[in-house]
Amino acid sequence: MGIGPVDLREIEKKTANIYEAIIISGKKARMINEEQKLEFNSLLETVPPTNTDEDGEDFDNPAQLKLSLEFERRPKPHLQAMNLLLEDEVQYEYKAKE
Repeated sequence: MGIGPVDLREIEKKTANIYEAIIISGKKARMINEEQKLEFNSLLETVPPTNTDEDGEDFDNPAQLKLSLEFERRPKPHLQAMNLLLEDEVQYEYKAKE
């Protein structure tokens, strides 16, 4: 999966301020990343542990490797967040100043 350019004009069409859109997208990406991290850790707990040798070195665990590769193939959180923003699926509001 390569890195592609982001057309800022598309973001500008969807939001009033491009800098706020980048901040919102970054916060959404952090949320997506945390959700994926929790999902990965919960699925990792279901993988049976491998045997270790007397030196404490782990051998390759095919189930764990398969799980890791599955998560690596997913779109990165920042791309998911940017796409959600461009599709108007991100809800945000301003905090009221007191």
